[in-house]
Amino acid sequence: MLVDFSLIERARGGDDAAFNGIVRAYRKRILGTISRLISRPEDVEDVAQEVFVRLYFSLDQLRAAEVFETWLYRLTVNAAYDYLRKERRRQESTMSDLSEAQVMMADAEAGSREQTSRENAKAVREFVDALLGEVSEEDRLLLTLKEVEGLSLKELEKVYNVNENALKVRLFRARQRVLRAYENARKGVTPRSGNIIGVGESHD
Repeated sequence: MLVDFSLIERARGGDDAAFNGIVRAYRKRILGTISRLISRPEDVEDVAQEVFVRLYFSLDQLRAAEVFETWLYRLTVNAAYDYLRKERRRQESTMSDLSEAQVMMADAEAGSREQTSRENAKAVREFVDALLGEVSEEDRLLLTLKEVEGLSLKELEKVYNVNENALKVRLFRARQRVLRAYENARKGVTPRSGNIIGVGESHD
């Protein structure tokens, strides 16, 4: 938990200062999760704002402070899906991998790392996100929540409202698709989402 239970309880009781404290604590994490599904930074910001608006108006439905993070992730998943469905209906844009600008933003948020470490992390992030571009939007978010955000299967059950066995099957299949994309990348095969170059390899 990034905040104390007492802060969540105060926010549930209508304390706006406490709610703003929650937003400050979770803003970066929520933006990072959404950015793995949505490529335009301005849209990532809009969806994050929608998440916190939904949180504000639904806090009174939260059963206990202990399940707050699971609740917040569920709101994030739903807001991201709503955005993606709207984009598909409008047919104005399609899903894409993280742009170079977003990768640079993610590195900047990492803080005071050594320059070499930042460059290595950037290369790994680019490679992993390109691989994640090989799975569906839904599976990409599931893998992000499990492998990047570190949610347990029990937590994911509550986020997705499915049982553990169904989650295991879905995770297995998504991981298999990513693994196939990785093997293709090693062989120099261009995936459907664009060129993937192994970490440390030259773009030339």
